[in-house]
Amino acid sequence: MADTMGHSAATATRNTSVALGFCLLAVAPQIFEFIWSIGTVFGWGAGRGPATVLISHATALVAGAPAALLGAIGGETKKASSDVLLALIYSYPLFAVAIVTLFMTIKSAQDYIGGVILMALALFALWASSDLQGMRGFSFGAGTAPRMFGGLLVALSAGIALTGLLNEGPALAHYAWRGPLFVMCAILFFALAIRPLGLVVSAFVSFMIAALGSHETRWLEAAIVGICLTIGCALLFPYVLGLPMPMFPRFLAQ
Repeated sequence: MADTMGHSAATATRNTSVALGFCLLAVAPQIFEFIWSIGTVFGWGAGRGPATVLISHATALVAGAPAALLGAIGGETKKASSDVLLALIYSYPLFAVAIVTLFMTIKSAQDYIGGVILMALALFALWASSDLQGMRGFSFGAGTAPRMFGGLLVALSAGIALTGLLNEGPALAHYAWRGPLFVMCAILFFALAIRPLGLVVSAFVSFMIAALGSHETRWLEAAIVGICLTIGCALLFPYVLGLPMPMFPRFLAQ
């Protein structure tokens, strides 16, 4: 009996830690914007100030999102602000997962936590593409592909998390920082370089930066795949999807 009680206490402690981690993940974008906004006090970059960011997100989480949800149930079609949509699409689902986690037995922590983190990534993508144009008949809009892949990733990640609850599996493995670090660096580079350097250069260099995330990368093969993906992006975005993206660096275009 003592062993059973000790096991239950340990499980409750682990579940509480995991749930708190999910709560922190639920407000990670808000925290990131708040930290980013501190630079505006010193004149680094443009955007909302720290006080505005803090008040806007707190209001959205506590009052704005519930009001928008009740309004949608009542049939109102008023467009919600970006902060409110972030709370509704991203934060609230993760808060719900955190609450459910407190009452569940996690049999495979690696699968469960990994699935929820993938779900968070998909929910963030759905929020980021929420203001983009969708499908019009058979014509793809700018937000069609992100929403399609985001919805698919939500379903797949939920399946992975459910596997972690139903089937015995490995505990949470040691965190490997190299892969996520270089993938995030690649995303940031693409976001910053797409306008001055164009799609061709930005896509290829971003892929090569992401390739640094693995010790097993074969650089000749990575370069060939990067070239093929760059050609695919150069054909897909401007010609198939009709997105007005710069193709080459500004100094070459001029």
